[in-house]
Amino acid sequence: MLKYIDGYNTHIKAQVQALIDQNKLGEYLLSRYPQTHPYATDKSLYEYVMELKNTHMKSSPPIAKVLYDAKIRDLKAALGIHTFISRVQGGKLKAKNEIRISHLFKKVPEPFLRMIAAHELAHLKEKEHGKAFYKLCTYIEPSYHQLEFDVRLFLIYKEHFGELYDL
Repeated sequence: MLKYIDGYNTHIKAQVQALIDQNKLGEYLLSRYPQTHPYATDKSLYEYVMELKNTHMKSSPPIAKVLYDAKIRDLKAALGIHTFISRVQGGKLKAKNEIRISHLFKKVPEPFLRMIAAHELAHLKEKEHGKAFYKLCTYIEPSYHQLEFDVRLFLIYKEHFGELYDL
């Protein structure tokens, strides 16, 4: 029932369950994050992610593509995907980094999108979810851990009640 916060302690799970039972989870989220971001197209998403990259990770590898992906449906497993694609073109091996973010995040608060983008950008330098990876995430977005938790609450709300932000 609360699959997005399985790894959290029972006290936190009980608090979330109480918010659901009292029908106050949406109220909590809307009070913290009242507005959605304006980055609804792949082009605007690309520009947004590149701005984050250029501000916080100038020396990281280039990104060839950033887009919303309707095929990302298992949100427990992934909110976004970073891929490294190698292709042979002529006699050379060409490598490209791509970031794909679930299309469900077209209409969410900007901090949620920033957290997901920070996570995927961190994969440019750190492939595994270790201490260095999360240090880089919090360098890009200092509130990373709180935002990750709130995104999980948003997904729980969506699963129980449907859309929170008008599409």
